[in-house]
This record gives sequence, structure tokens and C-alpha cells, in this order.
Amino acid sequence: MGEAIKTNRSRKKFVKWGLIVLLILTIAVVGVLFYVNAYIDRSLPQTEGAIAVASYTEEVSEELSFEGVTHDVSIIRDEQGVPHIEAETDEDLFFAQGFATAQDRLFQMEMSRRQASGELSEVVGDMAVDTDKYFRTLGLRRAAEKSLAEYDEEELMALEAYAAGVNAYITHAESEDSMPVEFTLMGLSEMREWTPLDSLTIGKFMAFDLGGHWERQAFNYYAMHNFQEEEALELFPTYPENGSSNISDEEYIDITASLTKAETPHPFNGSNNWVVDGSKTESGKPLLADDPHLDLATPSIWYQVHLDSPNYNVSGVIFAGIPGVILGHNEEIAWGVTNVGPDVQQLYIERRHEDEPNQFLYDDEWYEADVIQETIYVDGEDPIDYEVIETVNGPVVSEFAEEADEHLNGSVFSLRWTALDATKELSAVLQMNRASNWEEFEKALEDFHAPAQNFVFASHDGTIAYKANGRIPIYDHPDDALLPMPGWDSTFALDDYIPYDELPTIVNPDKGFVATANNQVVSDEYPYHISNVWAQPYRYDRIHEVLEEGEQLTAEDMKELQMDTKNLQARHFIPIYTDILDAVELSDVEQEAVDVMLEWNLYDDRELAGPLVFHQLVRAVEEVLFAEDIPEDVRSMFKGSGQNVDQLIQRAYDGEEVHWIERHGRSRSVIGRCDYESR
Repeated sequence: MGEAIKTNRSRKKFVKWGLIVLLILTIAVVGVLFYVNAYIDRSLPQTEGAIAVASYTEEVSEELSFEGVTHDVSIIRDEQGVPHIEAETDEDLFFAQGFATAQDRLFQMEMSRRQASGELSEVVGDMAVDTDKYFRTLGLRRAAEKSLAEYDEEELMALEAYAAGVNAYITHAESEDSMPVEFTLMGLSEMREWTPLDSLTIGKFMAFDLGGHWERQAFNYYAMHNFQEEEALELFPTYPENGSSNISDEEYIDITASLTKAETPHPFNGSNNWVVDGSKTESGKPLLADDPHLDLATPSIWYQVHLDSPNYNVSGVIFAGIPGVILGHNEEIAWGVTNVGPDVQQLYIERRHEDEPNQFLYDDEWYEADVIQETIYVDGEDPIDYEVIETVNGPVVSEFAEEADEHLNGSVFSLRWTALDATKELSAVLQMNRASNWEEFEKALEDFHAPAQNFVFASHDGTIAYKANGRIPIYDHPDDALLPMPGWDSTFALDDYIPYDELPTIVNPDKGFVATANNQVVSDEYPYHISNVWAQPYRYDRIHEVLEEGEQLTAEDMKELQMDTKNLQARHFIPIYTDILDAVELSDVEQEAVDVMLEWNLYDDRELAGPLVFHQLVRAVEEVLFAEDIPEDVRSMFKGSGQNVDQLIQRAYDGEEVHWIERHGRSRSVIGRCDYESR
């Protein structure tokens, strides 16, 4: 009995201490969670109320004073958290914009400047070394340095004031222990000062994100060297009149060594814009709609802000890290953009000296290329010394993912790109923000060199207009833009640009509207080459048919059209696909899928089965045609491949001999295999 009582007491004692330990652990966990939540809460941006910078005296949630701010400034946030900034001077205005943007997007800004500058490895380790080498090779930061030297006193003021505002927030957040929690999670103990150069480097990165089409030239080059000539030419966005290129017999450069590892912009994501004049609206005033589709991200690429000072009253969006408003409206005008997608990036094949790897041939003479020494810092690893070679045409881009001792003595690719020159986009942005009519706005666009965009415009006086901007090289022959050109011959140099006054322009068209959707914006009669790669016309065609029929249009009609999902590609190709499938023996399930597609109303409603069948069929056609013959990493450079597939199917259906169809057993075999493989 005594032994039993002793055991029971031991168990009670054990349970008691277990409860005490559990209680202590619970308190500790709660304490840690409380601390973490408190820390995270401190680091979150303020999205409501107001911040007064300097001596703002109305009721505010926080009042701060900073050296360099000369007058009262207020940052008031609406119910969506959008900052409305009011200042008595332009310098104070841009200071406050930098402060507010840093408060909301500091970590995004830090990672953006690191990516654009080739400095990600310092934070994320060796996984980003190839990416850093690529951006060091491109030299976006070097291009930003050249651009910075071109800005005048007023523009430098905006850049410097913005940077001062960012740095004021960094100092304030560090003193309050409220830096964004991402800095702690990524092991960033401190953030270096923001500079005007950082802002311009991010601007160059956005030009990169919207640029092209060197990767398509590289793919075409691959096709010419890996397929029969007629098969290769079928993969070109347009069929070259002169057949094969004059450099097709040169020493082959393996694009898989580096170029397939390059980070390249995604293909067209579907931007749309349009403007209608008062003759087609209920109000009698113009209406403008713009929905530029960049990559989905959290936070958004765009940063929304309202700026109000004696010289500015503008509202819209800008990329986090840059002053001003790039898309938006002021009291008199509104504007929006889509991507033109011009041929502003050109690959060159460079002939390298057999014994001197930094010497290259140009007009029958050897010259010494510029060699830029770069140091890439890598988290947890030793720094990497890296050389960038710049020829007369641009940086050598075909070796960045190779080891230093793997440099070839043969041919390499270099890149000529207009955005790597000194450009003045910020000057254009600030002028656009202040413009009050079309003449002032068009003049401002002359300084907007890269990226080239389709600008639509509306003004309070009733004017509507369209203009494509940018430095677009003049090609002697459009076919030259399809493939890399000889870098050793100055006759292929792209030194001239389409005159600004001759860029595509429309003012007050008779039909009462202008629209763009990354589509071809010029006719065959236009005297200059702009691009060989355009988005498929279906989005533009849908916008055009709605606006052409529209009368008494309202803002709600514009919103409805932005959300319109009618699929004109399906309207065109479903009859073709079903006609082909009539000759194919289908299973009951496959026939049911075809019937669903035929009964579909052509709207891409996510609750319908019809669009699922159609889009799966479209994807499967491309897989059947290319998956076996084109390596996956090379296909990543096959931009606009969907357009090629449509062209191949259409030509085969029209009775033409199409090698990529014939090699798979003609159209019925291709479509039949797709249906089977997509079940």
C-alpha cells in the first residue's frame, strides 16, 4: 500500500511540474508572438490618416521635422491607402514622395535596385550569380550613370529631393526600430543610402522589362542552324524576302551556353488602351482607358500617388523608386500607354582575334574592346571577380554564364540596345505631368527615348490623340532585324533613328477613337521598319468593334470593355479546328469536348467548360508541333510562338505546304494528337 501511495504522489508531482513547464512555454510562446507581432506592426507602412512633414498644424496622426524641408508638407492617405501629397515647393513635393514611397515600398525598392544593378547575390547567395552577371553585362547602372550626366538643374532637383525623402524615412525607421520586417528576414542589417542613380537604374530596368527582341533573334539563329532552311524560316515571325541571312554560314555560336540562362522579359501580357472623343460619349467629353498589363506581383509594380504643388497637380502611378507620375492625369489632360514592342535590341556576331581575346575585327582592322572589372559579392561566399567586355556595338552577352577560362577565341554575340545610351525619360515624365494640352504633351514625349510606348491622350479641350515614342533604329532592310547582324562591318551599324516627327501619330481621327493592344500600329506603306513581332490582333479587333458600334459611352462602359472576355481568336479558329476534327476518329469523351467547344458563347468565363477546352487545345497544338524538336530552354526564347502556331495552322488549312505540319502527319494528325494528349 505504501509503495502504491508513493508512486501516485510521484505521478502527481510529475504532472504538476509538467503543467508548470507547459505554462512557462505557453507564456514564452505568447511573449514571442506578441513581440513578433509588435515588431511587424511597427514595420508596416501607414495606410491611413496623415503625416505632417515640417510644421503642418492641422490634426494629424504623426508630425515629423526633417532637415532640408523648407515649408509645410502634408501626406494624407485616403481609404485605399493612396498618399495625397501637398507641398508649397516642388522640392518639398518630391522629398515627400520619396518619403511616402519608402514608407510603403522600401524593401521592394531595395530589391529592385539590386536586381537592376546586379547585386542580388549579396543578399540571396550564389543562386543569383548568373542573374547578377547578366545585369552587370548589360550595364543598366552604367547606362544610368551616362543618363544622369544629361539632366538639367530642375530634373536633378527632383531626383535629389526624392532620394533625400527616401533616406529621411530610412533614418526615421531605423531610429524607431520600424524597418520593414523583410530586411530582418533577409539578414539585411542596414540599407545603404538611396541615390538619384538608383532611381535612374530602376528606370532602365523597366525599359529592359518592356524591351525586345534580341531573344527572338537568338532563337531564329538557333533555328537556322538546327533545322532545314524552309523549316527554320517557317518559325520566323515574318517570312524574310531574301531567304537565309548573309551570316548563316559563319562559325556557329551555341546559344545554350549562356543566352538561354539570361533573364528575359515575358512576352506580351495583354496591355490595352483607347481614347474616344466627345462625339461618342454621353458627356460630350473625351474618355480615356488604360490597363497596361505587367507581371503580377506583390506588391504591385505600380505605385499610386497624387502630387500637388504650385507647378504640379497630377495623379496616377509610377514605378516605386522614381519621382513623378508616368501614367495618369492632371487637371487638363490624361494619358495612358501600351507597349509598342519595336526592334530596339540587335544582336551582332563579333569576330574575335585568335590570340588576343579582347580584340575584335571592325572594317578590316583589329581594335581593343573596353574591359570593365566588376566584383560580385555573394552572401556566404567569396567575392567573384567578373569581366565585362564592350565592343563598338555593345556588351558581349553570350559568355556571362561561362567560367573565365572558357572564353572562346571564335565568334561571340554582342548587344546593341538604345536604352544603354544616355536617355532622359524623367525629363519627359516631369514635362508630361505639367502639360496642359496636346502640343505641350507631344513636345514632352520627345525626351522619352526608352521604352517605346503607344501613348493615348485626351484633354479637357476635347482633343484626343495617339503617338508612339522612342528611339527606334532605322534598318535598311526589315529582314536584318530577324537575325544577328555582322558586327565587323560598319554598314550594319544602327546609328540613325526614325525622326520624332515621323513616328506614328494620330490627332482627332474622324472615327472618333484610337485604340492599341500591342498590335501592329502602322500599315505596310509606313516608310520605316518598327517591328517584326506584334501581338496577335484579336484584342485590338474586339476593342475596335465595340468602340466602333458604341454611342453615348460612359465611364462604366469603359470599365465594362476593360473586363470584356470575348475571344475573337476562338471565333476565327474553332471552325478551322472542328473542320479538321471532322476527319479524325474521336472517342466519346473527345467528341463531347468538341461539342462543348462548339456550344460555347466565345466568352472566356472561368465557370464555363468551353474556354478550357479551346485554350487547352491551343496549348496542345504548340506542344505537338515543337516539344520534341526544340529544347525547353531554347523555347523560352521563342517569343510570340503562339502567333507562329496560328499562322502555320491557317496556312496548312488554306492548302499550303507547311513543313512543321507535314512532319507530324498533316493537320488532322496534329489536331488529333492534341485532342488525345489533352484529355
